Amino acid sequence: MSKTAQAAPAQDLGPDPSRWKALAFIALAQLMVVLDATIVNIALPSAQTDLGISDGNKQWVITAYALAFGGLLLFGGRIADLWGRKRTFVVGLLGFAAASALGGAATDQTMLLGSRALQGAFGALLAPAALSLLAVMFTDAKERAKAFGIYGAIAGGGGAVGLILGGFLTEYLNWRWTFFVNIPFAIVAAAGAYFVIREPSGTRNRSPLDVPGVVLSTLGLVALVYGFTRAESAGWSDTLTVSMFVSAAVLLLAFVVTEAKVKHPLLPLRVVTNRNRGGVYLSLGLAIIAMFGLFLFLTYYLQVVKGYSPVKTGFAFLPMIAGMITGSTQIGARLMTRVPPRLLMGPGFLTAGIGMLILTQLQIDTSYAGLILPAQILLGLGMGTAFMPAMSLATIGVEPRDAGVASAMVNTSQQVGGAIGTALLNTIAASATTAYVTSHAAGAKSVELLKLQAMVHGFTSAIWWAVGILFVASAIAVTLVNTGRPDTGSPAGSGDGEGVEDEIRVPVVAH
Repeated sequence: MSKTAQAAPAQDLGPDPSRWKALAFIALAQLMVVLDATIVNIALPSAQTDLGISDGNKQWVITAYALAFGGLLLFGGRIADLWGRKRTFVVGLLGFAAASALGGAATDQTMLLGSRALQGAFGALLAPAALSLLAVMFTDAKERAKAFGIYGAIAGGGGAVGLILGGFLTEYLNWRWTFFVNIPFAIVAAAGAYFVIREPSGTRNRSPLDVPGVVLSTLGLVALVYGFTRAESAGWSDTLTVSMFVSAAVLLLAFVVTEAKVKHPLLPLRVVTNRNRGGVYLSLGLAIIAMFGLFLFLTYYLQVVKGYSPVKTGFAFLPMIAGMITGSTQIGARLMTRVPPRLLMGPGFLTAGIGMLILTQLQIDTSYAGLILPAQILLGLGMGTAFMPAMSLATIGVEPRDAGVASAMVNTSQQVGGAIGTALLNTIAASATTAYVTSHAAGAKSVELLKLQAMVHGFTSAIWWAVGILFVASAIAVTLVNTGRPDTGSPAGSGDGEGVEDEIRVPVVAH
């Protein structure tokens, strides 16, 4: 399809005068979803005690959300393309609010786990709808850079904000407020979206729903996420763990074959086979693997080893938030239209990797100001700088009718990356901890001291892996992402280069 043909539906429309107001409500919704990913972690010990949840079942508070969210993302993205992004966005927000109310009012573990699954399902509706709204509303290169800079800062820093808010709510109110706090977020964002957002016409995909694709992708992603989640607790050689991975491989392979053959695929393969978008999905997923593990380890280190309260732990993450906001809005957004995206993503992930490398030196008595603070600043600057062009490039040049599923792929790479990161890095940390205890038990002067030393050793062992993963993400971004600046469309390096100009110029022509 030619550039003119792709741009035609939106050519007669001027820019939406309310688009910046709309961005505020979209950003608020995104903040709520990202907050929820970490805020519940802080409240989990209190909720476990209050509701009598066993140690074996407590992980399901996280897993139930992850399975529903990760498994239904592609379906949610397609629904957004079919129903309209604004409608899907509002429905997702209201459903998320209702599920949060149910979770906050939970009287037993079944009610809590059910609410978490519902949160995940409605999150899978609103997350791709939010990102695809930005993709179709902001088409000018400079405006797009600014909008995605704000969005990228929230996507990157929101998790750390969740730690602060979770600490306050858990310490000064109770764990139930980590659910109830979502309700005002959702209602304000839904009301604002309903009255402010004007979705461009001619951007829906009214093709029949690819039911086999929905079934195969959902079951495949659920099996994949659950496989990694189970591996964390039951081990990688566990029969059910292995069967989940085998099932996921078979289902997702069948999904790809189906998508290549059906007339109206759930996920058109052109969305993921594009060199630049494929590079973004892969590098972003790898970066999330590293970051999810870090949040968990650093939270435990500060609270268990250093004795920080939940609130103090949350504030200890502030430098990372500041770094992410600065990297996204002041570095990424300002340079997005001046340099090729790979020159932001590659160095960004590399800088974050250097910050992670510093954290491999953690000891029981490590100084926060001397080691953790500079590491967090580098992590935040690097991830913020890389996230911003990644979020934009993942949807730029996509045909409007594919914006929802392209956005869903961004969320899917993050969600699957999070599941892998939590399982893989926790397993590495646990194995290293056990090995340390075994080898140092004979000469230990104190059992408690040995446990702390072993725990920190486990964390640093896993963080070394995270460093390597971030360096690989940087290399992938530099190697695969070869598009030029958004306002020129000129290729930024050698490679296949095919379709690069079309991919970059379409939004500008449409505007």
